[in-house]
Amino acid sequence: MSLITSISGIRGTIGGKAGENLTPLDIVSYASAYSNWVKRQSNNLPEVKLKIAVGRDARPSGRAVQDLVVSTLTMMGIDVLDLGLSTTPTVEMIVSLEKCHGGIIITASHNPVQWNALKLLNSRGEFLSARDGEEVLDYAKARDFDYCEVSDFGIITASENAIEKHINEILKLDLVDINLIKKCDFKIAVDAVNSTGGIAVPMLLDALGVKNQELLYCEPNGDFPHNPEPLEKNLHDICELVQQSNCDLGVVVDPDVDRLVFVSENGELFGEEYTLVTIADYVLSQSRGNCVSNLSSSRALSDIARARESQYFAAAVGEVNVVEKMKECNAQIGGEGNGGIIYPPLHYGRDSLVGIALFLTHLAKLKIENVRIKVSSIRAKYPNYFMAKEKIDLSPTVDIDKLLNSVADNYKKENVNRMDGVKIDFEDKWVHLRKSNTEPIIRIYTEAKSREEADDLAVNFVSELNKIS
Repeated sequence: MSLITSISGIRGTIGGKAGENLTPLDIVSYASAYSNWVKRQSNNLPEVKLKIAVGRDARPSGRAVQDLVVSTLTMMGIDVLDLGLSTTPTVEMIVSLEKCHGGIIITASHNPVQWNALKLLNSRGEFLSARDGEEVLDYAKARDFDYCEVSDFGIITASENAIEKHINEILKLDLVDINLIKKCDFKIAVDAVNSTGGIAVPMLLDALGVKNQELLYCEPNGDFPHNPEPLEKNLHDICELVQQSNCDLGVVVDPDVDRLVFVSENGELFGEEYTLVTIADYVLSQSRGNCVSNLSSSRALSDIARARESQYFAAAVGEVNVVEKMKECNAQIGGEGNGGIIYPPLHYGRDSLVGIALFLTHLAKLKIENVRIKVSSIRAKYPNYFMAKEKIDLSPTVDIDKLLNSVADNYKKENVNRMDGVKIDFEDKWVHLRKSNTEPIIRIYTEAKSREEADDLAVNFVSELNKIS
């Protein structure tokens, strides 16, 4: 069906032919290539015993894929810290906490159940840079792998408390107030789409003193009860549960727990773009500083930064790019508009668990000031923006870069950003045009103050691009 190799890892559908799908041969080849890269990073010093952390989400293919990855690493002479069922941010944290030389997360994130993937981390527990990713791809193409003799095999060590260690680090954060959260006695519903969020989120809520939990799809068996992408059309069940059970809040995570969506007490979605906006508002209210999101994220974050006498910076799309910009400007908070929270005092990776802890502390502080405050009233205080997404399929012969240059030139009197495709900022709306790295497609993202305006803007640019091409 599909196999996608990129600088961030390998992703595909399970089964089928090697090189066309995610098969055992592809998994072993890519794990071997990554092993070569890790060895080169350590200068191939024989006295350095390399260690890689490996964890997976709960999808049915995860155990088989992990067995192949772990066996390959050990046969390359690398020790493995086997985290078993885990979350993406947990693996990122453990790489740093346990001083590993890298990490592999076996997850296809929000993709359907027939997909799986290998996401690759460096020794800081961060996704590989474009340059490092290209090096792994080169190793995979060359297929020049030198496996060890039996006496030099790596050792596998099981770790059963990785998520607990991750949560303990969250509890130490200055902006997480456990006592205040306990005092508010929140009732919270959770939809973890039957993946590892079903382990991690209830454990976090227990640690924060939230004893009244309504758990929906929290059995980590990989049987996704709905499309795992946390979009409004997939979340009817938890929206109903929150309202019917009189919950203060609903929490939704994707299968690997790096995207976070909230549901207000009235059963309405808080809006994934506003996850980062609200948490940034809280963080910047405690201390002025910088914040970062990618170019396709809501303008609401820059509005909040301005209101908090702080500064907003934009990054190219992609977690690696957001992290790079956050480090460059020493940002206090950042992330992506898909519900991805990056909080540097913990680590540089999207982390739903720290997002939950920060949001609940923020909500608790507001409750202490005004007992009548509701999650919906918090959302209501932020500016309303609406997004639309379209795409345009082009002939393979079309020069997409030339096409985007023409668009940028046509709108040179506006505020045009060429960091990542073309983003045109109008006074009260914007459009972002990005080319796909894998197919002749331009993706169109728009935002405006009404859904109709956002939709119209997207449709207009589809028409405009068709005319130019």
